[in-house]
Amino acid sequence: MGTYADLVFLGGRVVTVDAEFSVASALAVTGGIISAVGGQDDVAPLVGPGTRLVDLRGATLLPGINDSHLHGCAFGMATPPLSLDLGHPAVSSLADVVEAVREAAGRVPDGQWITGHGWDTGYLDECVSDPSRLPSRCDLDAVSPDHPVVLYSFSGHATWVNSKALELIGIDRHTVAPPGGAIVADEAGEPTGLLHEGAQALVQNALPPLSRQERTDAIRSTLATLARLGVTSYTEPGLGPGGDGIMRGALGAETLDIYRRLLADGELTARLGVLLLPTGMASTAEEFARTLTALGEIGDADPRRLAIHGVKIFADGIVPNKTSWMHEPYVGGGCGSLCVGGETDDERIAEIDAIIRHAHVAGHQLGVHVTGDRACDTVADAFAAAMAEHPRPDARHYVIHGDFLTAHSMKVLAAHGFGVNMNPTIKWTVADMEEEFVGAGRAAYAWPYRDAIDAGVRVASGSDAPVTYPDWRQGVATMVLRESKAAGRVSGPEQRIGLAEAIRTYTIDAAWQDFADDWKGSLEPGKVADLCVLDGDLLTADPHDIPEMPVVLTVVDGQVVHDTLRD
Repeated sequence: MGTYADLVFLGGRVVTVDAEFSVASALAVTGGIISAVGGQDDVAPLVGPGTRLVDLRGATLLPGINDSHLHGCAFGMATPPLSLDLGHPAVSSLADVVEAVREAAGRVPDGQWITGHGWDTGYLDECVSDPSRLPSRCDLDAVSPDHPVVLYSFSGHATWVNSKALELIGIDRHTVAPPGGAIVADEAGEPTGLLHEGAQALVQNALPPLSRQERTDAIRSTLATLARLGVTSYTEPGLGPGGDGIMRGALGAETLDIYRRLLADGELTARLGVLLLPTGMASTAEEFARTLTALGEIGDADPRRLAIHGVKIFADGIVPNKTSWMHEPYVGGGCGSLCVGGETDDERIAEIDAIIRHAHVAGHQLGVHVTGDRACDTVADAFAAAMAEHPRPDARHYVIHGDFLTAHSMKVLAAHGFGVNMNPTIKWTVADMEEEFVGAGRAAYAWPYRDAIDAGVRVASGSDAPVTYPDWRQGVATMVLRESKAAGRVSGPEQRIGLAEAIRTYTIDAAWQDFADDWKGSLEPGKVADLCVLDGDLLTADPHDIPEMPVVLTVVDGQVVHDTLRD
């Protein structure tokens, strides 16, 4: 008879995520490919002397998880031991942050930079009790007079530094913020130590860039974490010249070269999709076109393991910084704006239209960071206009985040076969704090999964790590429950989706975003053997328990990369 299987799974819930979301009980893998799905009788003929038989004992076998928006190098750099963990629950107050910096200052030589990641005013006691109380250089100065300190917010859109860092960077009351950025000042006009959006580049330009070894170690750390979580594919949303000034170059062009080296050395234990980042925020169409052209043709030897899909563009900022471009004003005023070049809204709309058109005509998939409702409408219309002017079959452009997608945006995206990449773990994290910026109604609506799916938009989910921890289990629970992290209260129950729909956003629909749904993303014969085994029955579990269900086995291309099962 033919070739025997390498792996055979029996006695579990095989969630195929095929078109009918059918559930089987057995699956076989031969040579990195799924060779049979069904019951015990379907796989029995494939069992040979060298076959590993895995008794699932009621566990759930899923397609490998595809985190479709995750900054791999940045996530590795933002987590211990490479950086202080300042996220909740590691810290709960400004005092906790100060204590973490004090301890770090006692460990490292004077003059060495101390970095931390993850602070969020929505989880710092002093800021929660008094929303006008913001982090300040004064909080840090007493414990770090001789160490420059740079602490990145969870969102990546704000940076908090001490006075020593301001001195070394060269920021004072006379410093003018770069376009699209803000240097927060106190009533006396002195910088407080908070830098928003494009002003963060002032810090990045002063820091020593990451070494090749630091980047390599960061990516290896990320790959190990993802294997433990059952993540077998992810998208690096933005690597290139535009990322050279972001997180000490973690999103720079050299990072792509390191990924290629890890692939060549057999160390890339997850499939990787890449969006190129020709320029950063506040780009002009002319600058974007020139930089994109200079990148030239970029191909890869094994596109199923490392594929460059297109380019990333920034259209606006984020809600907590009031830099998302909104139709209606924020609480306290202002509507934000597009973050591309231009002095007026009309000029900026023309710039984003030209940037999108140029990338579209050049044949690239577009992933556009856009959060505000007015910005979403603008980008969706720009996609449609580019497609009308230069028809391209199956371009698969998508909006990234899409926090406040409107009915208009959804209609346009669906009509042209475009998608949205949403972030349930960010929804979970910020649900309680967004009301103070946009009011209760808009905050509840944010990340409208139900409306988007009902409108026919293809929806993929991603963590945006290091913005949030890349735990798809929490993401699934949040899509189903719409409960918040801090208070556990429901935020927008009408936007809940079902468990099957939630799983699709991390599997087959994420594969669609990668132009790969014909060969990955579901458990069907002939597709690659990317697998995730979750202890227990996911389909009948209380959604509140899903985040704690252990991942016990991860398989990429038929190779086991994480295994705590006992045969």
